[in-house]
Amino acid sequence: MSWHITADLMDAYLAGGLDPARAMSVDAHLDGCPDCRAAVPYEEGWLRDSWQRLEAEVLSPRPSPLERLLRSGGVPEHVARLLTATPTMNGAWVAAVVAALAFAVLAARESAAYLPVFLAAAPILPLAGIALAYGPRVDPVHELLAATPLSGARLLLVRAAGTLAVAVVLAAVAAPLLPAPAGLSAAWLLPSLATTSCCLLLSSRLPVPASALAAGGLWLLGVAAAGGLTGDLLTAFGPAAQLGYGCAALLISLRLYYKVNA
Repeated sequence: MSWHITADLMDAYLAGGLDPARAMSVDAHLDGCPDCRAAVPYEEGWLRDSWQRLEAEVLSPRPSPLERLLRSGGVPEHVARLLTATPTMNGAWVAAVVAALAFAVLAARESAAYLPVFLAAAPILPLAGIALAYGPRVDPVHELLAATPLSGARLLLVRAAGTLAVAVVLAAVAAPLLPAPAGLSAAWLLPSLATTSCCLLLSSRLPVPASALAAGGLWLLGVAAAGGLTGDLLTAFGPAAQLGYGCAALLISLRLYYKVNA
């Protein structure tokens, strides 16, 4: 070797103070230079400390702000990690939800006749998130998670709860901007719970995207049918319909609970 690791560089290397590029350069040099390699102390304590630092970086990566927020709210660490790793939480889906809600609110404020557009669209948004949150085609770590105790229905439920919560919060923020009474502005909530529960139940027999498409299609068909029979699209959001959505969400949720814990 025409050059050797300087004392200062060796001290920084042994202390773990080098950036990754320089550390890899020193590693490569040590691999081919017996003289410099002899300067590395072969002490059990130093090796143990080095492996502990490596383990902390590789096995315990720094949690994201969202993950820290969930853990501070009482969410278990492994569940918070799964939620923040959900593909739909990477920003693209959230941005699409915000754009869709903004368009629906602006349309409703332009003309009250477009209010049903917001009410019909809000329950569809969680379904889109669920369709993109689970499965080998959309999740880059699906095969890895499939080998964990939370795979299958439990993982789908965890991620569905996360996407539903995000969609509900965003829609709740947008609802007060609608030119409608508070009760009517919140008429999308129970349908959201019912359609999401229906999607999760169907996913036990169908692929998740197909389940989301079926649940969303049934919902839009029901809204259109109610409007066609009465001449008013808001019929699908009246008190009687809300009672039906609430009962359906409760019954389907109970069925899901017993299915997952069977």
